[in-house]
Amino acid sequence: MSARRFTATAAATVLAAGPVVLAGAGSAHASADADHGRASAVVLRTGLDVSLLNKTVNVPLAVSLNEVRAPQSAERTALTARLDGVDGGQPFSVLRADVASAKATVSASGAEASTNLTHARIHVPGLPLLSLIEVGQVTSKATCEAGRKPVASATLLGGVTVLGKKVTLTVGGPTEVKVPGVGEVRIDFSRTRTTSRTAAAAALELKLSVNPLKLNVADVEGTLTLGSVTCETPAAAPVSAPASVSAPDIKPQGAPAESGLAETGGTSTTPFVVGAAVVLLAAGGAAVALGRRRRS
Repeated sequence: MSARRFTATAAATVLAAGPVVLAGAGSAHASADADHGRASAVVLRTGLDVSLLNKTVNVPLAVSLNEVRAPQSAERTALTARLDGVDGGQPFSVLRADVASAKATVSASGAEASTNLTHARIHVPGLPLLSLIEVGQVTSKATCEAGRKPVASATLLGGVTVLGKKVTLTVGGPTEVKVPGVGEVRIDFSRTRTTSRTAAAAALELKLSVNPLKLNVADVEGTLTLGSVTCETPAAAPVSAPASVSAPDIKPQGAPAESGLAETGGTSTTPFVVGAAVVLLAAGGAAVALGRRRRS
């Protein structure tokens, strides 16, 4: 009875250990590191060439006010942007506003960027008393939510004044303003662009050429953008395929005697089956020997 119990226990242990080892070897882990998307926002960006004193001095006017980018959430609310060394060596204020904010946020569910500009007045060198443009309120927003189509928009509230003239802006096309002896400005309102994963909007884009009274004291040309936002939808997390278990390679019976073990269709469970057989054989031999000693 002791030999039989030993035999059953040993065989059960060997056969039970096999599936545990196989299960551990076949496990797979999916990568949890997914792209959370991107977002950016800027209240004011200029790309202007300023020529002073009959174009004997050229000063690039490149200013970015409240520019933020995410993957991390970010927000800025500065109210003025200045350029040193243009207006007779004195700090020159490009933008004055009651509210000037930019915000960019990203998460696993989406990305969003927005700007808000209220009661803003923009100046360029050569026009210290006359604003290039004045706006009541202009906002822009881009939203890229996972599983939905990206959306971009820009809104304008209140009046708009360009070079001292009140104008009405339209979404369909550019608005041109010409002031004799001062200059000309071309304005595009609410320019938006979307793709399957991205969205972008610019509340106002100005292309200008200003030379007051053709005095060549300050000739300003270039572009100016208000309320620029972009976003990109988070990438979908990769889905890992379940670990496949291949079927045993079963060979026809009656293979040639000289064929090796590799040709008999052995699988990864073969060592456990062989181990169980060895234990059973050893236990059986022990039981037979014990019986003979008792008879003798």
